[in-house]
Amino acid sequence: MDIFAITLAQSRLSSGNTTYLIWGGILLAVLLVLLFMVVFVSTRYKRCPPNRILVIFGKTGGTRASKCIHGGGAFVIPLLQDYTYISLEPIVIDIPLEGALSLNNIRVNVPATFTVGVSTDPVLMAAAAERLGSINSQQIRELAQDIILGQLRLVIATLTIEEINKDREKFMKLINENVAQEVNKIGLELINVNIRDITDESGYIQALGKRAAAEAINRAKVEVAQQERDGAIGEALAVRERTVQVANESATAVKGQKEAEQSKRVAVAALEAQAIAGESQSNRDMEVVRAQREAEAMALKKKAEQEQRVRVAEAEAVATTGENSSRAQMAESNAKLAEVQAESRRRSEVAAATAAQAILVAQREQELARLSKETLASQEIERKRIEIAAAAEAEKQRIEAQGAADAILARYEAEALGTQKVLEAKAEGYRKLIEACGSNPQVGPTLLLIEKLPELVAEQVKAVQNLKIDKITVWDSGTSGPGGGAGGNGRNTTADWVSGLVGVLPRLHELAHQAGIDLPPALGKVQRDQSGDNGQADTTRKT
Repeated sequence: MDIFAITLAQSRLSSGNTTYLIWGGILLAVLLVLLFMVVFVSTRYKRCPPNRILVIFGKTGGTRASKCIHGGGAFVIPLLQDYTYISLEPIVIDIPLEGALSLNNIRVNVPATFTVGVSTDPVLMAAAAERLGSINSQQIRELAQDIILGQLRLVIATLTIEEINKDREKFMKLINENVAQEVNKIGLELINVNIRDITDESGYIQALGKRAAAEAINRAKVEVAQQERDGAIGEALAVRERTVQVANESATAVKGQKEAEQSKRVAVAALEAQAIAGESQSNRDMEVVRAQREAEAMALKKKAEQEQRVRVAEAEAVATTGENSSRAQMAESNAKLAEVQAESRRRSEVAAATAAQAILVAQREQELARLSKETLASQEIERKRIEIAAAAEAEKQRIEAQGAADAILARYEAEALGTQKVLEAKAEGYRKLIEACGSNPQVGPTLLLIEKLPELVAEQVKAVQNLKIDKITVWDSGTSGPGGGAGGNGRNTTADWVSGLVGVLPRLHELAHQAGIDLPPALGKVQRDQSGDNGQADTTRKT
């Protein structure tokens, strides 16, 4: 029994140990798993400091290329995601801008310092993650510097020197708008802009500063001169018032003194008059003494009045002299002020003229360059165009002249052919006319002459048509007596005309004979002898 009990106790003890070992192993495994999970989670959970942006990329869900987190933290899934950081520290960029062309074509130097940094805006953070995630701060600085330099040149090109130099608020506003808009495209934001100094190569800004300084100095000098003038005027007025008041007080004192003396003299005179009235009849000497005293009193009174007038006149003279001296000093001060103002205006105008001359020279060089680029090129093109047009016009004129010559030649050939046809027709007509005359060949020329008589008569009419003949008067008495008619020969004027016509017929026949034609039988015939002399005209008409 004892052995069995001991064996049973040993078996129970061994089974209990095995159970304890199993549960201990399970607990250890659970502890190891928990430790692994804690280590794994602690290594894959990434926290984002305030001066950085946590960019998680890989499988981020949706259409986003990355997920940007500022502050807090996020769990990075292994194998599917990875992460990187982008610094938010400001980047200072020096822009040594030189020779930027302004709106009035003057090159200026605008050295500036820009401070930029990665923005925490969600949209801009995504842009920064896409464009700046794989580059360092130096590369970011160079990229931003190129963008800022271009935008700064663009802003300066839209402003004049005066606007850049005076209206700094507008200048800075344009810079902030343009530069911020461009740097936002790569995820940066503009933090600060510092324009150190603005200069130009031609010295225009310096001339503007000198002109402003000269104007300020001139205004200061004018104000100082005005204050000095006001002080001198005030001093002169105070001196004059003091002199007038002193003179008034002196006159009042003299007046009181004279009134007291007058009262005293009146009282004395009354007492003397009473004494004299009692003693007038007894003492004549008293009257003489009294008269002498009165004369002396009057003389003293007149002398005192004279001295008073002299002193008053002297005081007025001193006051007038002081006023004149103050006025002279004021005039001299105004003259000096006018000289200083004239000198300042002259220097200002000289500086302005020098600056304007520099501007005009620069504009002239620019205009010459522009003309050499635009005008000369257009003139060369125009010259080529004119040469081509002249050649085309010459060819056109040659073709037109050739055509006109051919037309003239054709017209003349046609006219010659027509004239030839007309002459041939006339020759045929003349031949048939001669054949028709038969045995009397003189009839043909006579008919041709008759045909031309209207033209001959027309030519004779043209010869006399321009003669100015008011009227024609014919005297024909119609008598044949000894005293009537022409010369009393018994014939009238008509008879004389017929006689003259008959007398001219031989000459007419001779002219026709020389022309080779015969006159109509109605004009008679002329008998000619063998010697060729003209005989008498046979005026017998054939019925």
